[in-house]
Amino acid sequence: MFYWIMKHIIVGPLLKAIFRPWVVGAENVPARGAAIIASNHLSVIDSIFLPLYLDRRISFLAKSDYFTGRGLKGWATRAFMTATGQLPIDRSGGKASEASLNTGLGVLGRGELLGIYPEGTRSPDARMYRGRTGVARMVLEAGVPIIPVAMVDTESIMPIGSAMPKIRRPGIIIGEPLDFSRFAGLEGDRFILRSVTDELMYELQKLSQQQYVDVYASTVKDKQTAVSR
Repeated sequence: MFYWIMKHIIVGPLLKAIFRPWVVGAENVPARGAAIIASNHLSVIDSIFLPLYLDRRISFLAKSDYFTGRGLKGWATRAFMTATGQLPIDRSGGKASEASLNTGLGVLGRGELLGIYPEGTRSPDARMYRGRTGVARMVLEAGVPIIPVAMVDTESIMPIGSAMPKIRRPGIIIGEPLDFSRFAGLEGDRFILRSVTDELMYELQKLSQQQYVDVYASTVKDKQTAVSR
């Protein structure tokens, strides 16, 4: 109920009136049944704008830091993330990655929509980076379609490091569902996982028209951090 109120009465109408997002391909999201919504990731607000234009609820896997802040700001962030259907995950790897996978499979097992950012983190410079294969493993294990989505110009609204959004008009392009059922049972094959991931990233790049860089975004961020020290 809180999610519905936030989306349809409080946050949703306000954001639509201020930013006036445009949307293409909303009919490509199935009316029922489990599916993965895989999007490029330009800004923290991607997880806010996309759910506004889906008739169905979507749960995103969000880094656990958003749920552990202290004070009034921490409470507000945690409340907003929970209200908008985001689920905390640990990105430290190892057993944490397995737990994240199980969290996502749980959402899909209930016949719901799961939102994933295959790049694993926000783009540091609005380019598209190499996808992580976790999304492919989840698709093959759950046996569900995956729907590519391109967020457009959201980085100009809330650039990395900014505290307040700028008034710009973002776009959302929803592509046709991708079917990888031909690889059923091969979720343990790392070459298949890479092939599925690369095919997905190719579709995302076509939708978004971003420049593609065949390295992980996290690698670029780590290098930027090292240089700035």
